[in-house]
Amino acid sequence: MIAMGVYFGACLLALILYLFIKVAYQTLDCYLLTPIRIKNIMSRQGVRGPKPRFLIGNLLDIAYLVSKSTSYDMPTVDHDVVPRLLPHFVLWSKIYGKRFIYWNGTEPRMCLTDTEQIKELLVKHSTTSGKSWLQQQGSKHFIGRGLLMANGQDWYHQRHIVAPAFIKDKLKSYAGYMVECTKGMIQSMNAEVSNGRVEFEIGEYMARLTADIISRTEFDSSYEKGKQIFHLLTVLQQLCSQASRHLCLPGSRFFPSKYNREIKSLKIEVERLLMEIIQSRKDCVEIGRSNSYGNDLLGMLLNEMQKKRQGDRFNLNMQVIMDECKTFFFAGHDTTALLLTWTIMLLASNPSWQDKVRAEVRDVCNGRSPSVEDLSKLSLLNMVIKESLRLYPPATVLPRMAFEDIKLGDLHIPKGLSIWIPVLAIHHNKGIWGEDVNKFNPNRFAGQSFSQGRHFMPFAAGPRNCVGQSFALMEAKIILSMLICKFKFTISDSYRHAPVIVLTIKPKYGVQVCLSPLEE
Repeated sequence: MIAMGVYFGACLLALILYLFIKVAYQTLDCYLLTPIRIKNIMSRQGVRGPKPRFLIGNLLDIAYLVSKSTSYDMPTVDHDVVPRLLPHFVLWSKIYGKRFIYWNGTEPRMCLTDTEQIKELLVKHSTTSGKSWLQQQGSKHFIGRGLLMANGQDWYHQRHIVAPAFIKDKLKSYAGYMVECTKGMIQSMNAEVSNGRVEFEIGEYMARLTADIISRTEFDSSYEKGKQIFHLLTVLQQLCSQASRHLCLPGSRFFPSKYNREIKSLKIEVERLLMEIIQSRKDCVEIGRSNSYGNDLLGMLLNEMQKKRQGDRFNLNMQVIMDECKTFFFAGHDTTALLLTWTIMLLASNPSWQDKVRAEVRDVCNGRSPSVEDLSKLSLLNMVIKESLRLYPPATVLPRMAFEDIKLGDLHIPKGLSIWIPVLAIHHNKGIWGEDVNKFNPNRFAGQSFSQGRHFMPFAAGPRNCVGQSFALMEAKIILSMLICKFKFTISDSYRHAPVIVLTIKPKYGVQVCLSPLEE
């Protein structure tokens, strides 16, 4: 018996030792051996970059450069924002060329600005590239594994489920909600102007308005009901923008730090509030008040989950539904609110273009609210929106990781290499857009073919482009066309031009404009 006990003890010890060695090797391979192998492969092809520090890579270099460039406000409304927002790109591209390797912790990333290779990556290799594990971990408690962070077949199935919520006929049905919500905001502004208010922080109004619209159209709710969710998601967004600092060490996401506790607490509260909205929808079906979950985005997700119980292969569970809700609550209002905020700032700074757009809207709409059919006729407004998206795209970079070895032009891209596409820098490239690249010039979009041929990618490109871009553009056109006919807006003396990146490009102090009501 003693001998048998010793034997089993030795076997158990051997198994524990084997598992420890296996985990240690996998950790070593993940954090050291594979990154070094990728670095050597790219180095042999002439792609080099700044020397990384152990475990943290070039994070401290980037943090120092960004902190230095954003430590002061821009003296005027100047759109030359690449040196401010992407100073590391400017520095390293001068030293190492148009493509270089830098390290985000232990993850090697290649900066790619060759627009033909970018097109090949986003179109040809859309199924063999996607979001890296590090990116997914960084947004785990923010938007989870929703459409924005899903990969492979999961992404394909999720895209297939949500796409019908943004098709042409559905978009037409949303227009009435958009007009109604915008009227409510304009009435509120008029009341405040009547009480003597002149200056408005327009970003706050745009955020509330777009949040109200996405709540009504996709979740059959309202801004008042969902405002706590929006607030918590905004806080989560700010925390997750710092995620790279907390994920550079193996296992650091499990540390009981104040950061980790706070971010998990916020996630739990967001999901509790979302569950109340979801449960309310489910209760209506279960008690017989409705025979379906609805045909908005939330309804489509719940209907698809019901199909799964009947044998559907894709595992659409409640966590995936909540992640999808968080993704569209955030993406459905934050990015559009920023587009509207920056566009109003540009029009307030360029009164001649404001007058041109106002005249066009009045001519097309003739004093009534814009219809879906009117929007295609607002060519000047469309040009202004595109120029705003060029100068201030919501996302400054577009990241992709290669899930298998691929060929991009003359480059062999090894599996595991992340590719960093600096959208902001491409949108401000003189070689593509001309010497006036940092000027507000909507005329550059007068020819549709010009914009398509000049690598304009505010909504990404290829099969993984933004599923809600038509929704966002329709919403922006309706809101701007109604607003510009009710008010004249000028930049306030208190406005300080200081764009910063908090996952998306935001005005650090908001955008203060002065509103003057116009005669009907």
